[in-house]
Amino acid sequence: MELQTGAGLARARRAFAAFFVLIAIAALIALSAACGGDDDGGDAGDGGDGGQIGQTIQVSGGGSYTQITPSEVQTMLQAKDFPFINVHIPYEGEIEATDAHIPYNEIMQRLAELPADKGAKVVIYCRSGNMSTQAAQELVQAGYTNLWELGGGMVAWEAAGLPLVTEG
Repeated sequence: MELQTGAGLARARRAFAAFFVLIAIAALIALSAACGGDDDGGDAGDGGDGGQIGQTIQVSGGGSYTQITPSEVQTMLQAKDFPFINVHIPYEGEIEATDAHIPYNEIMQRLAELPADKGAKVVIYCRSGNMSTQAAQELVQAGYTNLWELGGGMVAWEAAGLPLVTEG
């Protein structure tokens, strides 16, 4: 009898070990999914589906733009392939790589200063995000499809510890 008890105990230990291994595997799978298992390997900032950055903002009447953070803008500026436009009025400074200053309330009258290809990437910002949000909505309604907006504007940029260029 004693041998059967020992054999039964060995089977129970093996069953427990197998159960423990299954629980560990399930935990690793769950952890992997929670840590971004949905990434399909695309490049961040490419405007495509892969490596999506930012938050998509829907515009009434159709279309959308992408709202991005200061750190996302900083990453995009390292491989800059877009016009970077300050739409704030009055002028209160700018981010160093800014290409143009077009007041948000003149953006529709100054479309000639933007890429003719409405699918080209364009990044806009203002001081706090209010004016650039208004400009983004107008540009999307005008047909721009690859528009990016710095959420929180220069205020968020400075809060992230990043420098602004100011006049004189």
